[in-house]
Amino acid sequence: MTKLLSLFSLFLLISLSSAQTPPTAAHVELTNYGFPIGLLPSSVLNYTLNLSSGDFSVDFGGTCQVTLPPDNYLATYSKKVTGKIVKGQIAKLEGIRVWAFFKWWSITGIRSNDEDLVFEVGMVTAKYPSNNFNETPECEGKHSAS
Repeated sequence: MTKLLSLFSLFLLISLSSAQTPPTAAHVELTNYGFPIGLLPSSVLNYTLNLSSGDFSVDFGGTCQVTLPPDNYLATYSKKVTGKIVKGQIAKLEGIRVWAFFKWWSITGIRSNDEDLVFEVGMVTAKYPSNNFNETPECEGKHSAS
């Protein structure tokens, strides 16, 4: 459990990346549902959102990697990230992984109450202040889908 909580602390470090490009419409849409823009890297090419069901898809055109300092943990966003969004909750999330403790960990959901974010990895959760995600990280590498 402690190792998983440490894993989630890696997401806090995303806020250390400075945003060099303005947020996309997908980033702005996150705020409409109560989430900070820093949950998505800046390299969004396209997104779709079904307003009735909340089903969404974000296309990066290739995998996007962000190295999280100071320990150089790697976060990878797949070519396409999908899920279901409603006010304060992202569920059925697929396409975001973090390499830590010799294993890839998939983030399966995120909840927000405007002040805090709760990240879900299966049945395990960890809570962090949402203001740590106010800036959009830049991709260090974009690669063909794998």
